[in-house]
Amino acid sequence: MRFSQSPVLFASLSSLHSSLALSSYGSNATCSGNATVDLSWHAPAQTNVNSLSSAINGTGVYGFIFNSSQGPLNTYNWCNMPHVNKEAYPRADSSYKLQYVEVIHRHHKRTPYAANTFPREQYAWYCSDEGLLYGGKPVNPAGNLSADTYWTVYTSPSNPLVPTGFNGTCQFPQITRGGLDDSHQHGADLKGVYHDLLHFLPSSYDAKAVSYRVTNNVITSQVASMLTVGMWPTLSKKDTPLLIQPASIDSLEPAYTCSAGSALFSSYGVGSTKAAWQAHLTASAPLFSRLDALSGISPNSTDWHKSYDHYFDNLSARLCHDKALPCNINNTADCVSQAEASEVFRLGEYEYSFIYRDSPQSLQASTASYGIWIAELAQNFRHAAGLGLPAITGSDSVKYRHNVAHDGSISRLLSILQLEKMVWPGMGSEVVFELYTKEKCFFVRVLWGGQILKSSHPALGLMDMVPLGTLLAYFDGLVGVGAMTRTHKVTDRDHVGLANGTAAAEEHLPRYFGKAGRSGDDPAGTKKQGNGKGNWGKDGMSELEDYDYNPAKPRRRTNSMSSAAGHNLFKS
Repeated sequence: MRFSQSPVLFASLSSLHSSLALSSYGSNATCSGNATVDLSWHAPAQTNVNSLSSAINGTGVYGFIFNSSQGPLNTYNWCNMPHVNKEAYPRADSSYKLQYVEVIHRHHKRTPYAANTFPREQYAWYCSDEGLLYGGKPVNPAGNLSADTYWTVYTSPSNPLVPTGFNGTCQFPQITRGGLDDSHQHGADLKGVYHDLLHFLPSSYDAKAVSYRVTNNVITSQVASMLTVGMWPTLSKKDTPLLIQPASIDSLEPAYTCSAGSALFSSYGVGSTKAAWQAHLTASAPLFSRLDALSGISPNSTDWHKSYDHYFDNLSARLCHDKALPCNINNTADCVSQAEASEVFRLGEYEYSFIYRDSPQSLQASTASYGIWIAELAQNFRHAAGLGLPAITGSDSVKYRHNVAHDGSISRLLSILQLEKMVWPGMGSEVVFELYTKEKCFFVRVLWGGQILKSSHPALGLMDMVPLGTLLAYFDGLVGVGAMTRTHKVTDRDHVGLANGTAAAEEHLPRYFGKAGRSGDDPAGTKKQGNGKGNWGKDGMSELEDYDYNPAKPRRRTNSMSSAAGHNLFKS
């Protein structure tokens, strides 16, 4: 499913509202929530994170942790973000009954991506303390047994080529031994809350009640293999299915093509020449120059200088794994200082807040590129409330769904929820949706980092028992039921966006308004290209559309299959 223009939301959302009949979300007349939900972007709170002055001139990283998986509960920890756990879990009032849970979180800590390593690294990175299993086995029905095979990276003295980036025995990326252990603990913590504390999950794994989903990036499967056993120890060495969508349409990562969403992001964010985006890059130019000279990265490399993503990944991955900050390969006394690394981290945090929350276009861009997953989530809510089928066929009895995703997944979700204080989602960052009932009404509670999420949207606010009807009205207004609702005519311009300055650059161009075609079509064009009397089409050809011919059915060579009247088009 590849869209040159997404089937959702390409009007400016700033003046739109979603009006739905919401009385079906419970039998009580008070269940409906807000019948009209504002669909506009609401600015986040002003904090040090989204302050350019703090990013450039500040010190440290606002008390955030970048050098260990261990840290105080409820403290931002890039290496291992806070998540649901028994010690800090905010219990709901006992008058509410938990009905359904859906978890989505980023994978746990890993080696950096190969593209984010320096041309020559000062030291090697070894991963011989773990095995990444790759293989297959016959199932359904079972057949010959298979071995637990895993890759062991090596270099050969007979191969004169030197690998770029880190030498050693790791893949770049791969979940590290520390990341695997964090994944296991994450699973144990979730089980501790939803089984031990709330008695919601069964004591043993039940595939009819619980499901796990991953993306096409193998690191999410590496996390899931540990997390599932952390939740269900009896799954060790057991066959455990992980749901995955085809790579071309994967909504969880997301991996489906949405050129309109990509164009929106690049119009104001990474790669943009707009002054608002360029301001922090210009102000931090001396830091770029310093890092380039030390790392060997070309000052002309666009990928390394259109944002701080590459340097951020490179430096943070080292610190999370207790490795030294890099030094100049030709002068090992000249190293990146902690103050310089902290400035990179402040700038990275600033960028994510700017891209996903501070820019007025962020809601529209995030909804375009993550709207399908939002529609799937909404459908799961509907099913749990007894209002339709689940988003996944054959999962009618599932009451706990778990998604292992990426920072781009979590960032877009937080953008759509309009998180009040945006940060870059670190390793293991988690959002939990809990559906409750009370007096035959349905309510949703959303947890971010194990605590109740606070949204800038006035209808959502502190997302503690938001009426299901309100949340679904918001989701449906943005993406439509099944992610297929347009919010304005594609043949018309974004007039509201033109008025408030949020419209895309091409929106000032005129559109054709006739019913004859889509945006850009010839206004004089008509059905069947206007051929034939009364616009009936070309003789002998267009009328075939009006009859129930079956061109796939073999026929003997009669006149009806001759070239007369254009019928040779269907000749078999």
